Amino acid sequence: MSSGKLSDAFKSHPIFLHKQQPDDFSSLQELPKSYAWTSQLNEYPSFESLSCSESVPVIDLTDPNVVELVGHACKTWGMFQATNHGVPQKLVDDMESTVRSLFSLPPQQKLKAARLPDGFSGYGFHRISAFCEKLMWSESFTTVGSPLEHFRQLWPQDYTKFCCIAEEYEREMIRLAAKLMWLMLGSLGISKEDIKWAGPRGEFEDASAVLQFNSYPACPDPDRTIGLAQHTDSSLISIVHQSSNASGLQVFRQGEEEGRGWLMVPPVPGAFVINVGDFMHMLSNGLYQNVFHRAVVNRSQHRVSVACLYGPPENAQVSPLSKLLGPSCPPLYPPLTWNEYLGTKAKLHNKALESLRLCAPPN
Repeated sequence: MSSGKLSDAFKSHPIFLHKQQPDDFSSLQELPKSYAWTSQLNEYPSFESLSCSESVPVIDLTDPNVVELVGHACKTWGMFQATNHGVPQKLVDDMESTVRSLFSLPPQQKLKAARLPDGFSGYGFHRISAFCEKLMWSESFTTVGSPLEHFRQLWPQDYTKFCCIAEEYEREMIRLAAKLMWLMLGSLGISKEDIKWAGPRGEFEDASAVLQFNSYPACPDPDRTIGLAQHTDSSLISIVHQSSNASGLQVFRQGEEEGRGWLMVPPVPGAFVINVGDFMHMLSNGLYQNVFHRAVVNRSQHRVSVACLYGPPENAQVSPLSKLLGPSCPPLYPPLTWNEYLGTKAKLHNKALESLRLCAPPN
């Protein structure tokens, strides 16, 4: 994916006109008012767990029943944790070390790779900041394609080493994403012949991929702020590595009134968190749930995560799969490209899907 093309959907968005960059969190002994959230933060309770049967599924990708397990998780949770995925653990550890090294650089050094007002790649706030009244206690760094240019600015002496790690990690994420796509689609009875934009070999050769690095520093007053506000991912799927030193990822669980709220997704050694994105929700005609999630912070641990946002080819027209439609199951969404959807998401954020829906989903 070219960063120029993708940025066209966002370049008029207010976040790119926002001149302020994240603070030097290590120097803040008290929570500034600009980070103090007073609304929405505690609208629903947070749970460490709901019950033994109510936790995000952990799925072994070598399980003989993996297709059924993945399909059930996508329908009921919109999220699962994948183990035995084939990505070398050393590469995952090296990628986390690279991310920690990046965010540990002095503020003036990180700003050398700051995201440009009309750009998509680089260092700065998370893009959803534009929709928040207060700042989020986090920093982000986005790479589209090779991070060579930015990494040369960050590490003039060592950029080659870090660049090789990031590029290899992205290749592994793309390979894993294609495998996960067919597990998800296979559960719906979809074959390679049903998706033209999957390519002649069904390997999604022209799929889009974005790496998003997130940093959540230790916070002096974690109960009054948020690391990353609630949102759904715009992608087909997202593959997330979260550091093992602290929990922070939460998923919103729609249950009975007493069980509705934010459920912690604790790190599982060697696992990736897999999120169903907006585009997979559309592709499945609403059968798979795009899931609201957020990140909270803590008082003592610096937590990081690495997300691969995996989407269709930039200009491929994507619509609900015809095999899933019928007289009682009309298409819920119109055909559109990922770039077109990103443009809508950049304006409407969490209301983007609702604005595109053609009819109410069946009960």
